[in-house]
Amino acid sequence: MNMDELTPLFSITAAAELAGMHPQTLRQYDRLGLVSPTRTAGKTRRYCLKDVVQLREIQNLSSQGLNLEGIRRILELESEVQRLSTRVRDLESALADEMLTRSGNRVFAAGTQGDVIPLRAGQRARKSNQVVVWNPLRWALPPTMKIEK
Repeated sequence: MNMDELTPLFSITAAAELAGMHPQTLRQYDRLGLVSPTRTAGKTRRYCLKDVVQLREIQNLSSQGLNLEGIRRILELESEVQRLSTRVRDLESALADEMLTRSGNRVFAAGTQGDVIPLRAGQRARKSNQVVVWNPLRWALPPTMKIEK
C-alpha cells in the first residue's frame, strides 16, 4: 500500500491528540466543513496527515482571534490559490511543450484594436503611421463657437 499525506490513517481520537484538540471540536469542524475526513464503511472518521496539519492551522488562526467563518474563508482562499498555482504550472508546461514541438510556427503581434495578428518567424508587424489629433477645446465649446478647420 502506498502511503502519502492523503492516506486516511488516524481515528478521531488520534487526530485530536496530534492536533492538540478535543474530539468534539473535530466533529464540529467536520460539520462546518473546515476539515472533511474520509469515512470508513462503518461511517467512522479517518483523518490523514494533511487533515491534522489543517487542524493545527485552524487552531493557530483561532488563537489569533479569527472566528470560524473567517477561518473557513481563509482556508477556502488558500485552497483556491493552490488550485490556480497548479493550473498555471500545468499551462506553463503545456506551453513549453508546444513551443518545443512547433518552434517558429506560433508568433503573434497585437493589433491596434487588441486583436491578435499571426506572424511567421522573423516577420515584423506592420506599424501604423496614422496620426490622430485630439483637441479637447473643440469638444468643450458650444456649437456656435466651433473651431474652423
